[in-house]
Amino acid sequence: MADVVIVVALLLVAAAATCAVLVRDPVRQALVLAVLGVVLAVLFTVLQAPDVALSQLAVGSALTPLLLLLTVRKVRRRARQEGRGP
Repeated sequence: MADVVIVVALLLVAAAATCAVLVRDPVRQALVLAVLGVVLAVLFTVLQAPDVALSQLAVGSALTPLLLLLTVRKVRRRARQEGRGP
């Protein structure tokens, strides 16, 4: 039974990572990256590494996507101010 859960978690990780690579919009990439972080945290929990799972939740699911979203926002705002488009 545990092997089935691990395989399902690995398949979810592979699907989320593939989506993160295929999405072109930076905002959507950040959101998919947050989902990937949650799925990785689930995988680490299934693999009995709760400390790594908590770190992944904090950094991979919250902090990194937030920093990416803030960066995209600042770049787009600066481009608008300089008259280069959206």
